[in-house]
Amino acid sequence: MTSKYKGYTGRILDVDLTTGKIGEYSLPDRDRERFIGGRYISTKILWDLLKPGIDPLSPDNVLIVMTSPLTGTGAPSTSRYDISAKSPQTGTIGHSNSGGNFGIHLKKAGWDGVIVRGKAQSPVYLDINDDTVTIKDAKDIWGKDIEETKELMGDKRAGKMVIGPAGENLVKYAIVVSQDRAHGRSGMGAVMGSKNLKGIVAKGSKKIELHEPEGFRETIKKWIKMIQAHPATGDFAPKYGTSGFLKSISDHNALPTKNFSSGHYKDAQMLSGQTLAETRLVKNDGCQSCPIRCARVVELDGREIKGPEYEVLCLLGSNMLINDMDAIIRWNYELDILGLDSISTGTVLGFAAELNEKGMWANGIEFGKKENISAVIKSIALRQGIGAELAEGVRFLSQKYGGEDFAPHSKGMELAAYEPRGAVGHGLGYATANRGACHLDGGYMIYFEATGPAILDPYHYRSKPSYTMLDQNLLSAISAGGSCLFTSWTILPSIAFKVPNSRIVSWLVTKILTFAWPAIELTLKMPSYMMRYHLPMLPHSKAIKQATGMDMDFGKFIRMGERGFALERLFNVREGFSAKDDTLPKRFTDEEQISGNAKTKVPLGKMLPAYYKLRGWNANGIPTVETLRKLDLEDMI
Repeated sequence: MTSKYKGYTGRILDVDLTTGKIGEYSLPDRDRERFIGGRYISTKILWDLLKPGIDPLSPDNVLIVMTSPLTGTGAPSTSRYDISAKSPQTGTIGHSNSGGNFGIHLKKAGWDGVIVRGKAQSPVYLDINDDTVTIKDAKDIWGKDIEETKELMGDKRAGKMVIGPAGENLVKYAIVVSQDRAHGRSGMGAVMGSKNLKGIVAKGSKKIELHEPEGFRETIKKWIKMIQAHPATGDFAPKYGTSGFLKSISDHNALPTKNFSSGHYKDAQMLSGQTLAETRLVKNDGCQSCPIRCARVVELDGREIKGPEYEVLCLLGSNMLINDMDAIIRWNYELDILGLDSISTGTVLGFAAELNEKGMWANGIEFGKKENISAVIKSIALRQGIGAELAEGVRFLSQKYGGEDFAPHSKGMELAAYEPRGAVGHGLGYATANRGACHLDGGYMIYFEATGPAILDPYHYRSKPSYTMLDQNLLSAISAGGSCLFTSWTILPSIAFKVPNSRIVSWLVTKILTFAWPAIELTLKMPSYMMRYHLPMLPHSKAIKQATGMDMDFGKFIRMGERGFALERLFNVREGFSAKDDTLPKRFTDEEQISGNAKTKVPLGKMLPAYYKLRGWNANGIPTVETLRKLDLEDMI
């Protein structure tokens, strides 16, 4: 079924690995209008196809690869695409976004997405060459690492998404890789492994048609210029990458240290992006079509490789009380080629170290001990020795060995690299994110509580429900449209980056932003027809309109983010999740991070009722019928 809208190819490939049947999936334009693309289109398809309660690692699960209307158009930072399925890590909706070039090649081949059902009898990979789609034997590359697989599987000029040994061995937090960009979180690599699917290759020669090509090109030209001129995206991120914030996060008591028992690390500067840039950076890199170029390239054993991001420098660094950047560079490479999520791995190791320290599980993993980390990482990917249990994640370990009060996860997903007691809005985001304790799905409140140039009071709980909801809606809309979330950093004007230079001005701005929460609530309640405009600092809605021809403005764009978030929540509700699962361990909710300072706990009990009310959910965290009607989700009732 083709689409009346440009920007899309209008075709979704549908492959059943059990039967070998290859066809097309019909998606109505109404779903494109409501959900745009990426994770939200995928969630709608999963809602329609999956029966509640299926085993995520059974043939009954469905894996969906989905692009967005801006993917491959040349708009800045739009090589993004999504992989979704029911998550084996959490049992919730699972999705993972990446900036690898596979999505661009998939659209060039004439497909917006790929649906994969069933399970092949033996290892296979999917080869897509324009309209020719073939299921090919992968027995000879099964067992190979990520680098070897990319080299051996298909045309070198094609786009590829592949799994490593961790995915084959069904590690609950296994990743999928395109180029050197990882689909982390949610365990999508394990879903591919459960289907005996080693990877997908795509190439083609088709061009993406645009509704207003001239206007679109002018918008893109201005957008790129704005990104390159902005202090966050044109200066800070290219210079220091994501780890440029590391020292600042430690100063704000939000850097996970010793299994999240503290938020400050004395050696934070040794792990910072500034230190990496000064001592180890070979050059910058970035995703295709991205002008930000925040990726790091470093040297290891005489080779140039992808450098570590903030999350791995923290979770294998401060969280393990290890300040050796060179060791972390090596571990980061090993995680990538084995196909392991660096966030979950680092958090799992930190929890295992505390279990060992407390005498609850003798596993040989210790804070400050570097010598066995590489061996442990390999054991996880291969499910050998203690790795077989580490591969199940923090929730499993806490249920078997104890320590649930200090087990850093929510809904089964390990916490990302931010200590929520130093930024309580971020803690609310962890608890309410639909795929588990994700910093991005949670709204990335840390940017407004610790890392940004003008911050909120990180402990003022009353202001956090509205800001968290706004950020969750906005970031998910940006993702569904096909853009990198870092393009949202331009929401703060350049002048805001001069605020930290004045203590008085900084204090004043913090007070104004913090106590502006009633205005944010009013904005959230405002009908979309009252926001029929495009924001100059966030051109996403304008670009989508010009690319597709949809009736799109900022009001419809932000409402689409809210609609999709509610859809994901409905998926989880159907799987048995509710308010009882919007939790954090007692370490964060009951224990003061700073002794004697009662504010340094996450007051979830105070924030959740206000958050639910703003979202139009009942006290059990379930969207009401009225809310579903307001969001054009009547067919979900």
